[in-house]
Amino acid sequence: MYKFDRRIVITLDAGGTNFVFSAMRGYDFIVDPITYPSNSHDLDLCLSTMVKGFEEVIAQLPEKPVAISFAFPGPADYRAGIIGGYLPNFPSFRDGVALGPFLSRRFGLPVFINNDGDLFAFGEATGGALPELNRRLADLGSSRQYYNLLGYTFGTGLGIGSVINSQLNLGNNSCVETFCLPNKLYQDIIAEEGASIRAIKREYARLSGDNTNDYTPYDIYRIASGELEGDPEAARQAFDLFGQVAGDAFATAVTLTDSLIVIGGGVTGAIDYIKPALLRELRSSLKTMTGDDVQRVQMRVFDLDNPQEFAEFVVGASRQINVYGSDDTVTYDPMKRTGIMVSKLGASKAISIGAYVYALSRIDADSNN
Repeated sequence: MYKFDRRIVITLDAGGTNFVFSAMRGYDFIVDPITYPSNSHDLDLCLSTMVKGFEEVIAQLPEKPVAISFAFPGPADYRAGIIGGYLPNFPSFRDGVALGPFLSRRFGLPVFINNDGDLFAFGEATGGALPELNRRLADLGSSRQYYNLLGYTFGTGLGIGSVINSQLNLGNNSCVETFCLPNKLYQDIIAEEGASIRAIKREYARLSGDNTNDYTPYDIYRIASGELEGDPEAARQAFDLFGQVAGDAFATAVTLTDSLIVIGGGVTGAIDYIKPALLRELRSSLKTMTGDDVQRVQMRVFDLDNPQEFAEFVVGASRQINVYGSDDTVTYDPMKRTGIMVSKLGASKAISIGAYVYALSRIDADSNN
């Protein structure tokens, strides 16, 4: 809807490590991204960094922007623009910071803040994976179209966003989360402790016995691939454990929302070592008290990045059945199915598109009231 809109919105991808500032017109960046350390431990320094980044973007724009819209880790009262609560990556915000009102007063613009996972999912649903999937299905003659999407980001934490019937699902409290679900491997520990950058680093060190090197996930990926000296089996197992914990969280979320899943974030560079465990969890079964097997996820789960599985996903199990009392037939496809895919946009751009669309949709809704 807004792909060819000419209005400009300033965006920010706010991670626990870095802030990435830019501006969008349509679904395209119109200035080169500006990156600064987030300084999340120091509130004064963090806020001054935000102001500096936004000022530098505005100075490069050809005309006045209509809004500032960006992602910020939660939980928070996003509708009020107040960030606060349990924020492992932004400890200086825990007591509550009226960030939206502060920036709106400073720049004289409407300010929209959402969870990074929410905007990632919304960006993929409006300008990324979901419209592309639906286009491919239509091109192949399928009548099926999909409107529910879960967006997961793999990085400093385990982020999630939910789009239901093409609308961003903010919940009652801006608190749609799965990072705090039980960890499959350690039931009294949260899932994020097993599905995050720190989890990969910790598990590799434990499995390899190497506590002297502070390897990054990329280093561990290179070890797994044989490109860097180390313990490749421990590296591969660290990613597999990540996939188990994330896949367990996925299975709960997709069961409750009947959604497709798209994954983004820096750790997806190691997706070949993570996805097998994700799929095993999503395709696993539980038992009834009488010993019968019940699929953990009630839909068949397809790897939509795999051409053969995508082809089966498109075809399904369609057949013709008779309409009782007539010679007419209708198409019936009894195969319930969902799928998992990796973002082609990348998390940062998907978040920015989500922020862009959200801001304009809010502005337009307000102008029509």
